Amino acid sequence: MDGDTVNTLDVREIDGEPFGDITAALDDLDDGETLRLVSSFEPKPLYEVLTDRGFDYETEQVAPDEWHVTIEHA
Repeated sequence: MDGDTVNTLDVREIDGEPFGDITAALDDLDDGETLRLVSSFEPKPLYEVLTDRGFDYETEQVAPDEWHVTIEHA
């Protein structure tokens, strides 16, 4: 994943359900841009949504309570 522009959304900072914020960030993601999602857990329910919407993603656990999901248009 080598998008020119990386936008970061740290959902740990969102009060309540972050799904709306995530989908808004995906809607704003242009071709060639990358979204780095930071979460306190592996967001497995999101993976099917990403695939259905035409995104590629890579997930990395960087700490016991921190996951990074790098998302780009497929």
